[in-house]
Amino acid sequence: MSSFEIVLANSFEYIKSMPAASVDLILTDPPYNLSGYSTGNMQFSWRKTINNDVADWDKVTFVPLEWTEDFIRVLKPTGNIFAFTSYNLLGKWHEAFDPLFDTFQFMVWHKTNPVPKIRKAGFLNSCELIVCMWNKGHTWNFTRQRDMHNFIESPICMGRERVKNPVHPTQKPVRVLKHIIRLASKPGDLVFDPFMGVGSTGFAALQLSRKFLGIEVDPVYFKAAETRLKAVQPDILEYRSNESDLNEDSEEELEVQSASGEMLLL
Repeated sequence: MSSFEIVLANSFEYIKSMPAASVDLILTDPPYNLSGYSTGNMQFSWRKTINNDVADWDKVTFVPLEWTEDFIRVLKPTGNIFAFTSYNLLGKWHEAFDPLFDTFQFMVWHKTNPVPKIRKAGFLNSCELIVCMWNKGHTWNFTRQRDMHNFIESPICMGRERVKNPVHPTQKPVRVLKHIIRLASKPGDLVFDPFMGVGSTGFAALQLSRKFLGIEVDPVYFKAAETRLKAVQPDILEYRSNESDLNEDSEEELEVQSASGEMLLL
């Protein structure tokens, strides 16, 4: 039986209330802070618009160093951290986390169907980086050598997997998330995503019989994740929701809303 808990809150504040050594795998997709490099949407008469706009949440500066203390505190000694990032933040992740872990590595996700570059003015944005951190004795499900490459190929989300309302500009494919979860956790382990978005990490974790804890600050994304996770195994999940609104104007006035399965963190 798999179970989940999702929380509508500011994750930087909520994580401080979580029990120490309670998480087996942190798998998350924080902001890339690429808004400064965006060139805006591209309009064409012969094809649909290419969307280069970056969501407002990406404009909030993400500082990996600010997360080291809480990530290490909630992570079990056998735990792993995998975080999607971009070239502009890779050095900051390394500077913050490499001194604190026995191993700091990265994976590359090659997108086989990236957004086209019509003007051919540079490389396609066909690769994304995933930083990986762990200590000796960490959980590691060693498989065949060919499965141990730090290179994953998969198309971006499309078709039925892509959430249509709301559209999340950086929704990650379940195939990539499942690959990481299989390698870095065991059935029954707790997977934690403090930047849950529309719940893709939780969707993958529940399908692989892991538990999931997700935090999301955007009420619209939270609702979409809520719907997706309820649909994974709706017959065994006891569900409840607090429908009060989240005050987005003041971090001090954030109201935590929780949608829970049967999972207990303690």
